[in-house]
Amino acid sequence: MRKIIISLCLLGTMALSGQEITLDKIYSGYYRGNGIAGIASLKGGENYAVIEPTGIAKYCYKTSQKAGNIVDGSFESYIFSDDESKILLLKESEPIYRHSFLGKFDVKDLKSGTVISLNNGDFVQEPTFSPDGTKVAFIADNNLYYQDLNSQKITQITADGQKNSILNGLADWVYEEEFGHARQYEWTKNSDAIVFIKSDETAVPEMYIPIYNKQLYPSEMRFKYPKAGETNSTVSAQLYRLDSGKVTALDLSGFKNYYLPNVFRTAKSDEIILITSERTQNASDVLKVNTKTGKITKLFTETDEKWVDTDNVTLEFLEDNSFIWGSERDGFRHLYWYTPDGKLKKQITKGNWEITDYYGYNPKTKEVLVQTTQKGSINKVVSKINIQNGKSAIISNTEGNNRANFSGNYQYFIETSSTAARPFTYILKDGNGKTVKELQNNNQLLQKLQADNMVTREFFTIPNNAGDQMNAWVMKPKNFDPNKKYPLFMFQYSGPGSQSVSNSWDGGNGLWFNHLVQQGYIVACVDGRGTGYKGTKYKKSTYLNLGKYETEDQITAAQWFGRQSYIDADRIGIFGWSFGGYMASLALTKGADVFKVGIAVAPVTNWRYYDTVYTERFLRTPQENPKGYDENSPTEYAELMKGKFLLIHGTADDNVHFQNALEFSEALIQNKKQFEFMAYPDKNHGIFGGNTRPQLYQKMTDFILQNL
Repeated sequence: MRKIIISLCLLGTMALSGQEITLDKIYSGYYRGNGIAGIASLKGGENYAVIEPTGIAKYCYKTSQKAGNIVDGSFESYIFSDDESKILLLKESEPIYRHSFLGKFDVKDLKSGTVISLNNGDFVQEPTFSPDGTKVAFIADNNLYYQDLNSQKITQITADGQKNSILNGLADWVYEEEFGHARQYEWTKNSDAIVFIKSDETAVPEMYIPIYNKQLYPSEMRFKYPKAGETNSTVSAQLYRLDSGKVTALDLSGFKNYYLPNVFRTAKSDEIILITSERTQNASDVLKVNTKTGKITKLFTETDEKWVDTDNVTLEFLEDNSFIWGSERDGFRHLYWYTPDGKLKKQITKGNWEITDYYGYNPKTKEVLVQTTQKGSINKVVSKINIQNGKSAIISNTEGNNRANFSGNYQYFIETSSTAARPFTYILKDGNGKTVKELQNNNQLLQKLQADNMVTREFFTIPNNAGDQMNAWVMKPKNFDPNKKYPLFMFQYSGPGSQSVSNSWDGGNGLWFNHLVQQGYIVACVDGRGTGYKGTKYKKSTYLNLGKYETEDQITAAQWFGRQSYIDADRIGIFGWSFGGYMASLALTKGADVFKVGIAVAPVTNWRYYDTVYTERFLRTPQENPKGYDENSPTEYAELMKGKFLLIHGTADDNVHFQNALEFSEALIQNKKQFEFMAYPDKNHGIFGGNTRPQLYQKMTDFILQNL
């Protein structure tokens, strides 16, 4: 399960006037911001590429001037070969699930100008250059291939791929969703072998979803979806050598081998890394594969009393084949340095803060480039940290949310920065953080919003009953009167490791919240136990009881607000999407005496209906922990509902199935509870397309105005 990022600016710009933030303005694109797409450093680190309407453009870091187009045309994305002599261009795509898509690609030789259509111009998935740039591997119809770019010959590596049965080098639905990627193969550094994961999902139960689409008889979307406690794909690691043309199964019998989520390349020829796990995700083996002999060596095992974040792996091999690894083992996510044979050399970073992103290693300065919470859990800064002496320097803004795209030599980076009060800016800086030039800003957007009386978030903390200080923000009307009583509308997501209270720009729901504030509401958000960036004690306190403490903390927060002189304690509502919708459902049942109104969009209503990898990571299986499932599922508490409740779901949701809404509806009906239900035909977990989002947000706005 991933947090739904809700973007409201979908349509073309229209000049609309007035002094209020309206839904019409939001959906006309009036508040659309500026950005820079597809930033990538070029070889040598002196230039960078971006996607522009006319092609893939080249810019100079030193002067920030455009040097022309590398390739002319309209492209969705691009990938360079390691030596940058060739470029892989995505011309057309069709989405499948969250990360996967079918694409039509061209390969252009930048020296000769020759253009080759990959796979004869037919759709492929997950194409990747070999490190020597002479070949491109890809997947078609669940089989793995590679195409020689000199002869254009296509070699088929596997032949047993079949929909809803066998996948080669490609993640199944649950791997893609919960491990965060679709590609499950990797080239060796010397381009002579590929290690890939084969998934046999034959025994996985099948989910089918009716697709209406104005058809006389609905068609069906059928795919394999393992629900908590059910059968997963049987996975195996396979070695393909180009010289022999043979595929050999790797023997993982002496290691953890139930899940095989990650395949990495090392800095040495003839080596591949596999990261593996058992079904209980509290330990991961880091295995080295010798691709000449097939021999497997365990480097080390990462363990945790509760769970290891198998969906968030930081691993980089340095020139000497030592490597950097990210771990939460000391209670915060930090970096560790290992020898090539898996012996710990040292912990690189320490402190009551976390590494939130990893950008790379500069061998000249012996520094890692990272994003951290060194300036507080609601802020993200970019730092360089020496791996030998631990010396650290922040090189970005020290406030707000900052991320970086570094040049190949780490002498420059493009800083993308925002705060709750300032939309994104894109600034070119040198390696020490000195500004070279502002490349893009959103001053016009900010001026429009300020003219329309935008309010910004105020950050503070609220105590919970466990003695924690929960991060929170509040948005108050511009003419706020402390002597007046205001209705309160709370928003949250609350999922494990997530963050909704962040000092960053919110150009999606943030605009809608401003609209609600202008209608006389106070809007607030609280990150309770289970959320991220405050250490593992806080994040993992919900283990085996997913939803219990998160709900208690939202109730506690609502009660705290209710005691404030400016809040009407009888008019408190709550809203959330996905995990947040699950929480809103629990709030209107377990917290029925506190919350008057709730809106749940695409909620899980019983964890038995959700997938194996995500649910079991936090709850284990229903067979092991039935109480953890049943005591934290809204379907079990329907009789407690008192307030006004709006339930919303897309009928074609492949992630949190429509079944969740129907089962909760039936539980409410059988308990004679009145509620509103909005179904969106053929819409997935994001519920968008055409006028869907404008209608959805108008529906929710009207519900709030009428009931809160």
